[in-house]
Amino acid sequence: MLLDIRGFRFCSPARMLAALVFILLCVQPGHGQTCTEGFAYDRRARQCIDVDECRTLPDACRGDMHCVNQNGGYLCLPRSLYNQPYRPDTPALPNPVYQDPSAGFPDTFLPAVPGGGGGRGGVEPSYPRVRSTAQCILGYTLAEDGTCNDIDECETNSHHCNPTQVCINTSGGYTCSCTEGYWLIGGQCQDIDECRYGYCQQLCANAPGSYSCSCNPGFILNPDSRTCQDVDECEDEPCSHGCFNTYGSFMCNCDEGFELAADGTTCIDLDECSFSEFLCQHRCVNTPGSFSCICPPGYYVFEDGRSCEDFNECDTGNNTCTTAQVCFNFQGGYTCLDPLQCRPPYVEVSDNQCMCSAENPACRDKAFTILYRHMDLSSGRSVPADIFQMQATTRYPGAFYIFQIKSGNDGREFYMRQTSNVSATLVLSRPIKGPKQVVLDLEMVTVNNVINFRGSSIIRLTIFVSEHPF
Repeated sequence: MLLDIRGFRFCSPARMLAALVFILLCVQPGHGQTCTEGFAYDRRARQCIDVDECRTLPDACRGDMHCVNQNGGYLCLPRSLYNQPYRPDTPALPNPVYQDPSAGFPDTFLPAVPGGGGGRGGVEPSYPRVRSTAQCILGYTLAEDGTCNDIDECETNSHHCNPTQVCINTSGGYTCSCTEGYWLIGGQCQDIDECRYGYCQQLCANAPGSYSCSCNPGFILNPDSRTCQDVDECEDEPCSHGCFNTYGSFMCNCDEGFELAADGTTCIDLDECSFSEFLCQHRCVNTPGSFSCICPPGYYVFEDGRSCEDFNECDTGNNTCTTAQVCFNFQGGYTCLDPLQCRPPYVEVSDNQCMCSAENPACRDKAFTILYRHMDLSSGRSVPADIFQMQATTRYPGAFYIFQIKSGNDGREFYMRQTSNVSATLVLSRPIKGPKQVVLDLEMVTVNNVINFRGSSIIRLTIFVSEHPF
């Protein structure tokens, strides 16, 4: 409701009361807060700002009145008198009315005194007179030069902000707000828990009016003090061998032949020899990061790096045999065979055969020929195994042949298996552990009932059993 007094429009006490409420109450910034009449909440500034009613309200001032915006309200002044300078010899301008209900009806207008000065006699002036003590609107004070200066309510401590609030001076008034890190709830500035709203990427610690961010192990805080960046631990070379960086951590790996220790960074040698006794054919020797196979004397390591191959000393000449002797190689060694010497009544018929003639009476109960042969055998060879074959070279009509072991088979490691009428095979029936030398006399008996003949021939087989099973 507006009152018209001699060309001026005044706001009703209700409108003036609303303006005063703005001065006494502080706008509550923050999410979900409301502002008093004449103010609107600015989310970016997080505080209440003045509303320009002269722009937002249609026909804020009616008739020939001019609208002037104020902090928390507005004024309506006659256009003909707006900004007209005051002069003592001219009718005084009405003091602009600030819509503040606490001020009540302004007393800036005084009735004219009958018979007053100015040559006007008792004529009552048609305009109100202004007291010289009320030249400025509420929130301003009259300066010596006649201008109105803003009153800093914050500096003069004439504000009504809560002790937890901060006073901010404005033109013609002041605003009650909260410092950064607080928001206004129920008239009190309360701490904002920034951690609740995810201000930090990883770890957050709230503090009164503030907060601090930190990072998990393996991360460092970025210059923005909010986000975290992965630390490349491999740059500090924490691993004894290889390092692989991961998000927030790292992993160590080891070279071939090593394994990761319990600390996760140190590499220790892997004992490959402990994995299996079959890794090397003879003996395994562990080395840093690897292993090597060693063979016994008389052998060399084969191309596969694990097997042992016999070193043929007879072929390489790496032996001690004389020119008169014959070098015989066997697995893991060799032997020097002396020239054949036939014991009487045997006579030598070749370099490996002795014969006892049937015409010689001393040969009547003896084998007709003795043939000397040599062979080698691996220690512990699996059984049964065919190791030697014996066959008649001369065949007589009506004759048959008997094959048998005449001597040397004391341990019964061998037996003869006849494979045909004229041949037989020596079979190893029990494993023999070396090194050992076995001499067998293998006899072939020839029987001819037609002519009533019985005779025999012997193969004297010398077997060199090696020390190792290869």
